[in-house]
Amino acid sequence: MSLLLLGPLVVAGIALVVAAVHFTGGSKVATIRDPAHALSLFLTDFPNEKPGAPELTSEGHSAFMSLTGDRTGIVQSFGDGFFTRVIAATDIAQIRLSRPGVVTIRFRDFTWTGGNFHFDQPATAQAIAVSLGLPRKET
Repeated sequence: MSLLLLGPLVVAGIALVVAAVHFTGGSKVATIRDPAHALSLFLTDFPNEKPGAPELTSEGHSAFMSLTGDRTGIVQSFGDGFFTRVIAATDIAQIRLSRPGVVTIRFRDFTWTGGNFHFDQPATAQAIAVSLGLPRKET
């Protein structure tokens, strides 16, 4: 087969596969519906934990909940599914309030480096950051 014919066929085939994945829901991002949904997702993976009330991010892609022993439970959307983690302050390489309502976290775990977590209320972001080890600002 001629390379002049093979090249466009390969490109068209790849484009067709990408389009098929997208239109069948493969590029959909999961969303946490409400705090009860976050609790359900977390307790599926950690049934013996007793989490506090979940705090959801503005876009509904993450939820944070307090646990015993100065630990925090996190539910995070990943593609069309979710993953859960239990972390402590020692698991965090860096944490800061990058702007009001936004907590930026870098984890020590190479499998999940962290991210920017946006909250509707700056006080919620501040409380989560402090619970994860950010020094509390004196007023």
